[in-house]
Formats: sequence, structure tokens, C-alpha cells
Amino acid sequence: MTSPLRLTIGVSDCDRARALAEGRVPIAGVAAETTVMALQPLFNLQMTTHKFDCCEFPIATWLRHFDRPRQDYVGIPVFPSRHFRFSCVYVNKAKGLTKPADLAGKRVGAMVWDMAAAVWLRGIFAEYYDLPVAAPIYVNAGLNAARAGEDHPQDYPPGVTIEHVTDKSLSEMLESGEIDAIYTARAPGSFFSAPDKVGRLFADPMAAEIDYFQRSRIFPPMHLVAVKTAIAEANPWLPRALHDAFAESQRQSRLRLHDSATLAFGLPFLVQHLEETERVLGADFWSSGFAANRHVFATLIRYMRDEGLLKRDLAPEELFPASLLET
Repeated sequence: MTSPLRLTIGVSDCDRARALAEGRVPIAGVAAETTVMALQPLFNLQMTTHKFDCCEFPIATWLRHFDRPRQDYVGIPVFPSRHFRFSCVYVNKAKGLTKPADLAGKRVGAMVWDMAAAVWLRGIFAEYYDLPVAAPIYVNAGLNAARAGEDHPQDYPPGVTIEHVTDKSLSEMLESGEIDAIYTARAPGSFFSAPDKVGRLFADPMAAEIDYFQRSRIFPPMHLVAVKTAIAEANPWLPRALHDAFAESQRQSRLRLHDSATLAFGLPFLVQHLEETERVLGADFWSSGFAANRHVFATLIRYMRDEGLLKRDLAPEELFPASLLET
């Protein structure tokens, strides 16, 4: 009898991966040792030490690997994190900014240029909201604390103006009016400490996000799961096994959200919110697999190539091994 493959896995604390992390969903052929960590420490650890054999991974950073002769990781088309991010554009209220086109010529903060949240926002605003990528002046700094520089090497598109600030945070600069807006994945501290000065760009971000989805049919993924290439090549059955297990874990999380006997999260109208979301976006709005997300990858590739973040011209089918193209 063949011994199971021992595999270390790192994921963030999200309901989509919880059944797998807790061992309630097995991975066929694998003896998994799963670690749940806060997201940023998880990414920092994996990007610097490659601690885990399989890990939740920032999707734009993973795509950038395809400019290398050999990719370090094989991606799995399951998505622990997806987010529209329209609600994550914060502005200084005194500036009178109410729509993306208003950000032309303005100073817009971004923590990391290839952060998926910022890549998606720049691409969406250019394609749907009349804000060319090069129109704002970008300011790079830490969100809530000063930071020496970007987390990893970046390639900036020609014609884009980027200022690097190392002695202040984007949050404090937004509150003081030194910058006009921020593209972010989480709210700056000043949104809570200075609500009279800092607010969201969109007055009704949910309505704008639904409108975008109806036009694009895209719910943007922020992260996917990736396994080290050497391990995947030595065990060609593994990528599909990982896909199936993570997809099953996500399926169980959806069932848990629908269970009103005890609410999965402390939201009194959780079940109603989920039912309304599925009515508007469809029951498979958080889809897994290649087929349902081919157009998503094609769009993200196009956005990254337009910016110069990805130089290789890829078809979505080139991103995954054959076993995953069938998902």
C-alpha cells in the first residue's frame, strides 16, 4: 500500500478553506499538515522562505512568475479570496471626488503596485470608468505605518508617475489631504478615526459592484492556491486532488452559510444576505475550476500585460496543467 504524500499547507483564516484546514475534507492521497495564519504574515513568510509545499497565493504575483523561464509554483483554480474592491477606494472627503474619472491628475496611494486589489481596480477603472492607468499620480507607502519600500521588486508601466514615501503612512496622508485617495485591500485607520475626513469614493459601492458584475460577469479573485512545481511534477495527480479538496471545502462553507440553526457568523441577516447575493450574482458566484473562470484569467492577463507587469503573451490554457483544464 502506497504511503500518502506528506504535504504542508498554509492558508488564511477564511470559511472557504476551513473544512480542509480542520481535516473534515481530506485530500486524496495526501497526509496534510495545514497551518492557518493571518494573511499578510502568511504571504511574507511564503514569499521569503517558501515554507509551505502548498499555499494560498496572491494571484497577480503568481501570474508574474510566467515571465520566468521556469515557474516556482503550479496554480490551482480555487480562490480563497475574491472581492470587487469598489468599496476599498477611500478618499479625502474635502476633495469632492465621487467617481473614478475624478482621480485623473490626483494623488492616489497604493501599498504595492502588483497587489491584486490595485491591479484589478486600475484595469476596471480604465476599461469601464474612463480613468486611464497613467492618469493619477501614484504614491507608494505603508497603509497605516511608514514603510521603507515595496515588499518585492516591481515593474512599472511607462508613462506612470510613482512617488515613494518612507516617512508617513497613506492613512495619515489621506486624512491630512496630502494624497487624495487610496486603492487598498483593507480600510485605512483614518477611515475609523477621522470619519469626518475620510470616506469611500463610491456613495453606494455595492450597487456599482453589481453593475460591474452584470457587465463583465467577473467577481475578481484576489488569491488562488499554489503548490510547488517540483512537488506537482513528481506527483502529477496532486493538482487535481488539491482542486477537488479545496472546491469541496468551499462547497461545505456555502452549506454552512445557509444553515440558520446557528448562524456561521455574527450577522443577523446572514442567510437573507446570501440568498439575495445568489439571486443577483447566481448560485455559483464564487466559482472554482478553469472553465467558469477562463474569462477572468484572460482579463487579468490583459490588464497585467497592458501595464507591463506581465511581458509574456499567455492564453489562459497555458496557466494550468491538463488535469486542471478539465475542471
